[in-house]
Amino acid sequence: MAAPMPVCIPGRKLCKESDTHLPGTGTYTRNGFIYSSLVGTIRETTDESNVKTISVIGKENNSIIPYIDAIVVARVTNVNPRFCKCEILSVGKHHLQDAFRGMIRKEDVRALDRDRIEMHKCFRPGDIIIARVMSLGDAQSYLLTTAENELGVVSALSESGK
Repeated sequence: MAAPMPVCIPGRKLCKESDTHLPGTGTYTRNGFIYSSLVGTIRETTDESNVKTISVIGKENNSIIPYIDAIVVARVTNVNPRFCKCEILSVGKHHLQDAFRGMIRKEDVRALDRDRIEMHKCFRPGDIIIARVMSLGDAQSYLLTTAENELGVVSALSESGK
């Protein structure tokens, strides 16, 4: 009888990243270790040069969670002078069935001229944005940033609704 494949949850430390152990699908790296980003089973594959790729195979896309440095697509839900609140709709290429909460602070909107940012001129409720996850934030939301050239608002309505 074959041994059952180990089951893991998001955030579980799987092993140390090295020349012989590389991250695969369903994983991410942080501080030199490979972590699971899915609920699923751990799968190790070895190539011809004896390098092991550690992957996590999930059964459903809804087991994906945002992780640090992930690129996410989010919808702005609320804007105030200090920050805007978002709901994260997808992580990478994976659409989420349940949205996660995100927040962009005023100082994380852009890299330059941070002191002259007016949040209501940068974001409006309903805008679709591409952002990077900076940290896991508190228990209620992920901290996001749009302070890179390829990040920011990708779809928005004007004040006239066009």
